Order: sequence, then structure tokens, then C-alpha cells
Amino acid sequence: MQPSAARVRAFEPRRATLLDPGTHALFLDVDGTLIDIAPHPDAVRVPEGLVGLLGSLSTRFGGALALVSGRTVARLDALFAPLALPAAGVHGAEIRLDAGGPVTSAVPPFPERLRQGLNDLARRFDGVFTEDKTCAVAVHYRAAPDAGPLLGAEIAALVEACGRGYGVLAGQMVFEVKPEEHDKGSAVAAFLTQPAFAGRTPVFVGDDVTDEAGFLAARAYGGAAVSVGRRLPDVDTVLPDAGAVRDWLAGLAAGTVR
Repeated sequence: MQPSAARVRAFEPRRATLLDPGTHALFLDVDGTLIDIAPHPDAVRVPEGLVGLLGSLSTRFGGALALVSGRTVARLDALFAPLALPAAGVHGAEIRLDAGGPVTSAVPPFPERLRQGLNDLARRFDGVFTEDKTCAVAVHYRAAPDAGPLLGAEIAALVEACGRGYGVLAGQMVFEVKPEEHDKGSAVAAFLTQPAFAGRTPVFVGDDVTDEAGFLAARAYGGAAVSVGRRLPDVDTVLPDAGAVRDWLAGLAAGTVR
């Protein structure tokens, strides 16, 4: 779903930091945004108090808070248990539109030939590994940064040989092979049709180029984008790191900042 032209308008430079819990909706990336990046996806640590903070924020924003991540929704639930927030996983390929509701996915099974090809490719490089997300596969190379250019070229060739329907999303030291028809922007649009989010101004917070579709969707619907750690295209505000994001969200939850 695309926003109507009537809803597209200009943005004030500091708009992202001026939030009203009664009229705004928060869309939050996870790795590098809410929690610090780790060498391996399984090695991340959820800071003490973050689960309670997200629960308080969700209540303060009337349920208009969603996680929008490259992780699966099941993995998000495991990280933030006992919370089960509205969430989009695998860059929008999975979605749970309301807290505690069912997780849906309309994507076909990941092609086994492509999965095997990516696994075989990763085994050729020391420090490179795959993360199987069922409907997508991520190839991580944080421990082998020099491998990036060759990995990217060979992954692109594997995807092209597989045929249509899948694309490569390059992030920070990772290549995600995922269904082309879904991204974080399509997830934002889907949430904005739901009662808790409808009519609210979206604010998307993320740290990577994989979040750019979310940034664009938030801005297209009259909202704002916040990048973390660096200034990415199409953002209104930059926060220095995940710790600063948590501090900002704590202030929002307490009503001491807007």
C-alpha cells in the first residue's frame, strides 16, 4: 500500500524529537537501534530495563509502537519476553499486526537450491556464516570484512540464477537474501491500517541502510525518520548510538522529553 499524494508533505528538521503520545506512532528497528550490535546475532544482550521500558512506552502511546526488524518475530519475542508487541520480522516478510496476535507471512518457502548455495558459499570463507530465517537467509561477514566485495558479487550471481522473486539487501557487514515484495516500508504501511496506529504520525528509528524503506514510508505518511550512529539519507534527526536511543525513549515514557 502506498500513501496518497495528499498525505505527503514537507518535514521540519527537528520534527522527530517532538512527539505527542496521543498522535504519533513509533516504529523501532532492533539491532543497532534498541540493542548494541554483537559479533554474532545470538550474542546480543538486551539491556536491563529495556523490556519494561518498551512495555511502558507501548502503553503511553496507546499501543502504537511496533518493532520492525530483520530478525524473525519469534526471535524478537524471545529477546523481549514476556512482551509480544506488534512486530514485523525479516524486513516485513513476517508481520504481527497487534500485540499477542498471530504472525502471518504470505511469502513462499525459500528456494532450497538457493539456501544450499548460500551455505556452501559461506563455508568457503573463514569468519562468514549464514543465518537461516526460514523465508530469508542472511550472510554475515563481520569477522571477515575484506570478503565483502567478493561475497556480494557471488551472492548476486546465486540470486540471479535462482530467478525472480528474491533480492539482495546489503547492510552493515551482512547480505540479506529476501523476498523482493516486502520491506520495512511495506510493514509500516500495513501497521498504519490498524486501529492502534490509524491516523497517527509515524516516526521510524533505525541504524542501517536496511531501514531506508522504513524512513521513506514514515516521511511519505507525514512523519519523520531518526537514524542512529550516522546520518543516512532521508532522515530528520540523528542520535549517536543505541544508548542514546534508549535514553530518549526513557524520557518519552516518563514524559520528560518530547
